Amino acid sequence: MQGRYLVCGLVLAVSAWPALAVEGDAEAAKGKISMCIGCHGIEGYRTTFPQVYSVPKLGGQHPEYIVAALQAYKAGERSHPTMQGVAGGLSSLSLSPRLVRGLVVAAMAAVLAPAQAAGDPIRGKQKSEVCAACHGADGNSPTPAFPRIGGQHPDYLLQALLDYKAGKRKNPIMAAQVEPLSKQDMADLAAWYGAQQGLYVKR
Repeated sequence: MQGRYLVCGLVLAVSAWPALAVEGDAEAAKGKISMCIGCHGIEGYRTTFPQVYSVPKLGGQHPEYIVAALQAYKAGERSHPTMQGVAGGLSSLSLSPRLVRGLVVAAMAAVLAPAQAAGDPIRGKQKSEVCAACHGADGNSPTPAFPRIGGQHPDYLLQALLDYKAGKRKNPIMAAQVEPLSKQDMADLAAWYGAQQGLYVKR
C-alpha cells in the first residue's frame, strides 16, 4: 500500500512543482533577510506559539523549496501564524527564486550539532526507506522540489509530520505518507534524519 502511495506521490510531485531557474543575487537579498535571521539565524531558537519546537534550519536548503514553502504560507496551505504573517507581507518580487537564492547565499553559516529527539534513530533508519525516494537516503535530496531534511532539528521534523497528519499542512503526497504512521514512527524518523549531516543555521 505504501509503495502505491509513493508512486502516486512522485507522479503528483513531478506535475505539481514548477521547474524554477534560480540564480544567486546576494546583494539584492541583504536588505530582505533581517526578518528571517531574527528567528532562523539564532542558535537554539525555538518558536513558542502555537507549539514549542525548534525553528527549522535554512542553511543548505534548496532555494526553490524555500520559495515553495513561502508561497504555501502565503496561500494559507501551512498554518503557522507567524510565517503566514511574514509571507503575506512579501511581494511576488520578494518571493522570486533569484532573491531567495540570494538569501541562502548571503549570510555566513554556523554548523550546529543535531538536536536530540524522543525517537530512536536506528528504528528511524529502518522506517526511512519510503521517504528516501523523495528526500534521499540521508535526507539530502538532490531534487529542488523536495526539501533537504538531513540535519534538521528533530523536534521541528516531528512537528511538521504531525501537522501533515492533522491537515494543518496541506500536501497530498505527505498526507498519504504520514497516514499510516504512529507518533512514535514519526519521532523515530525525525531522530534519524536529524542525526544526519546536512542543513545548518544561517547567521
